[in-house]
Amino acid sequence: MNEDINKLFDLSGKSALVSGATGALGSAAAKALAAAGAYVTIAGGNEEKLAELQKSLGGDVTIATGRPSDEEAASRVVATAASNGRGLDIVVAASGTAAVKPAIEMDVATWDNVMDANVRQTWLLCRAAGKVMIEQGRGGAIIPISSVRARFATAAGTSAYGTSKAAIDMITRSLATEWGPHNIRVNAIAPTVFRSELTAWLFEDTERARVARKEVLSRIPLGRLAEAEDFAGILIFLSSSASAIMTGQIINVDGGFSAN
Repeated sequence: MNEDINKLFDLSGKSALVSGATGALGSAAAKALAAAGAYVTIAGGNEEKLAELQKSLGGDVTIATGRPSDEEAASRVVATAASNGRGLDIVVAASGTAAVKPAIEMDVATWDNVMDANVRQTWLLCRAAGKVMIEQGRGGAIIPISSVRARFATAAGTSAYGTSKAAIDMITRSLATEWGPHNIRVNAIAPTVFRSELTAWLFEDTERARVARKEVLSRIPLGRLAEAEDFAGILIFLSSSASAIMTGQIINVDGGFSAN
């Protein structure tokens, strides 16, 4: 029985694409997928960081330089992942950005940038991947990255970021509904605050960080902020046959934030 259970999570021979692979969550996703046996294509805008990640992963890892900034770019990234006769089985749409600023102080260009990076580019990548998966006829798993901020406006200055992630939730549900007949499962992960370049200051031993951390932790029953590696387990679950009957879901991985 244990052997059969383990097979549910085995990704050996699967072809996976991770966008935003040089970010904290994207990097952790690429490492988890590779460790589970998948062939991994890592995509992002920083060639040097992609090369470093490729070297650290070892094995058979492909680089697709560029973000899904338009239809052509999204199709190119997906085509790279699906090359060499492997096709495409798993997509983790982890690229994005954040801008924390009071609404009356936020300029329109910043708002547009958040919407483009988080909503438009995620939709373009998922759309390009969906086309390939439908043509293949063997199903697949697509995992957009949402946030608890999609549902909880408990932090000031997140009107753009929270709105963009709420859009990710609807993209997830809509594509799951459209592509279910093709056995393409679309489920999003909604993290709490985790360590990244954008949030590194929150983990520092400064008065500003301590005050902010105390406020955030007051809503997290488990009593700690997350690390990117905390999302590896749910990622493998959603990528594998262990979640074969699951689609259209937004999974809060938040230390209990959404329960409080």
